[in-house]
Amino acid sequence: MKRMFTDCRLVAMHTGIELTGGYQVIENAMIAVENGTITGVGYDLPMDGFECLSLEHRLVTPGFIDSHTHLVFAGNRATEFEQRLNGASYQEIAKAGGGILSTVKATREASIEHLVELAIPRAQSLIRDGVTTIEIKSGYGLTVEDELKMLRAAKMIAKNVSVNITTTLLGAHALPPEYNHNADAYIDIVCNEMIPTAAEENLADAVDVFCETMAFTPAQMSRVFDAALKHGLHIKGHTEQLSNLGGSALAARMGALSVDHIEYLDESGVKVLAEHGTVATLLPGAFYFLRETQKPPIDLLRKHQVPMTVATDFNPGTSPFARLTLMMNMASTLFGLTTKETLYGVTRHAAQATGLLAKGQIAEGFDADFAVWNVETPAEISYQIGLSPLHARYLKGIIAND
Repeated sequence: MKRMFTDCRLVAMHTGIELTGGYQVIENAMIAVENGTITGVGYDLPMDGFECLSLEHRLVTPGFIDSHTHLVFAGNRATEFEQRLNGASYQEIAKAGGGILSTVKATREASIEHLVELAIPRAQSLIRDGVTTIEIKSGYGLTVEDELKMLRAAKMIAKNVSVNITTTLLGAHALPPEYNHNADAYIDIVCNEMIPTAAEENLADAVDVFCETMAFTPAQMSRVFDAALKHGLHIKGHTEQLSNLGGSALAARMGALSVDHIEYLDESGVKVLAEHGTVATLLPGAFYFLRETQKPPIDLLRKHQVPMTVATDFNPGTSPFARLTLMMNMASTLFGLTTKETLYGVTRHAAQATGLLAKGQIAEGFDADFAVWNVETPAEISYQIGLSPLHARYLKGIIAND
């Protein structure tokens, strides 16, 4: 397949733009695609042998990447939302048997077919925001069988919806009730059974750990990461969301693609991220929904030039928002990110955070995944919420308007 896209108002997010004062819109650009890969970007490209398609001077961006979701689960936690409104804390709800464990119970009881059925509308909501790639974590099974069931369900979504899926094993999300007061024994299962099986069956691209006082220690996280790396999987961390345990720095030193949440990350930790090229993933939906007051260290991340990603963290308990453009808006209004920073946060930097280095830019050699918008400026994409300005999505140069 050879296709030439013409009349593009292109926001390429290619190397160098982030060093200028803002993003760059390239007028009247052309994009050449051969067999799903971009083979040329510019003006007056040779068109012999190409099928030509005019995008009619619409704005074109790389396809958006939601680099942190918990899209596969069963159950509903609206009651906990009400409890928090009445004054209960996230930690109090978890100690009383709510929180993650209530979703674990419902997810264990659900069939893989039902999990897929529930997840498809969530994925469809994201793609209406120009999303072409979704990272999906497990973490609501907390047994070998149920964690693998979640990963299989995640992979099945791509058979029903036109979207790229990357999967992350989050077996160390919470301590299951069967291992109450015996976290190290559960970590043994994660390291010795979950990770090897997920790797052998090609069910996971990465492994994640929730490192927090209410979850797992840095030492336990290190054990899980050692096992993941041994089996050739990427590593990522839920770190510094509620306190500063040093998990972000540890993850970065071990080669983590990203560390996520990071509200309590200090400057010494930021420096380690910068030294090791680890992405800082911002999750404003959880910050907003939990009514937190400790913001991520945005100025420090800028100072040390740490790439920032913006993601939905879509999940039933702390960020029930399947709208990436809303997260871009929140990242700007709550955290002070610029339009340029949010665009990089859902394209180029999000590709880095997921290890998908052939995505996130419109440049020669990259996958031809892009979104076409009925807007005049990039700021409009995250300015109005609810009226989606998306005109079309392309995956590997083929239209995909699910």
